Amino acid sequence: MAQIDIKGKAKSTILPSINLVNATVEFPIYNARGRSIRSTLLQRVGGTVSTEADGVTVTALRDVTLSLNHGDRLAIVGHNGAGKSTLLRVFTGAYEPSSGSAQVVGKVASLLDITMGMDPELTGAENIILRGVFIGMSLEEARNSIPEVAAFSELGDYVNLPMRTYSSGMTLRLAFAISTAKSPDILLLDELISVGDSGFAAKARERIERMMNGASILVLASHDPHTLRKYCNRAVMLSEGRIVAEGSVDDVLKAYGADDEVDGSL
Repeated sequence: MAQIDIKGKAKSTILPSINLVNATVEFPIYNARGRSIRSTLLQRVGGTVSTEADGVTVTALRDVTLSLNHGDRLAIVGHNGAGKSTLLRVFTGAYEPSSGSAQVVGKVASLLDITMGMDPELTGAENIILRGVFIGMSLEEARNSIPEVAAFSELGDYVNLPMRTYSSGMTLRLAFAISTAKSPDILLLDELISVGDSGFAAKARERIERMMNGASILVLASHDPHTLRKYCNRAVMLSEGRIVAEGSVDDVLKAYGADDEVDGSL
């Protein structure tokens, strides 16, 4: 029987941690045995596909055992479809293992889907509350964060207008400001996102780096070897949903065959 335990805020005597034991994540897709559908599923979640009598099953992660503790900065590498995003979503609790177990102790912040939970028909201020509660703030915390989030996102009077009136850049600035309003115990990143024009992007990068430095545990999936070497102290490599290499960042990148001279070589 699969187990997943997201503990929330760690007690003062318990340091944040992540422990996966033989965690497997499967997605059964019924009445969907077409080759094109299988291909689409693989592109979205990675892993492997097996055919059953009543459909197909996508195995996005297979028997993953991994422990992260205070001070760990984990790099995740692998080809597109290797299972990186699925693993990150297991850490957030969004995906529950089909078998094995996943235990996460500590407050988790994820910059994977920063607009999730937002409603274009609501005002910016209302979305600050909605998204804030969605990512784990109390209602009071979300309401109290409105002035700071509005100021950081540089929305001005637009904060009181429906989000559907915003440009895409304004929406992303707001979503980023909400998602980074509080410092987490565990920070999960899928690439270092860049938001807005050069001025705002610099401010956003400074805020992300402050969160990274303050987090007890950092997990970063990236296609940039330089970024992984700069911020991480250990690494794993995924292939078809399995961990196939684990160790120092340099050793795992070498095993992967990363080329420092070419961005996006991972």
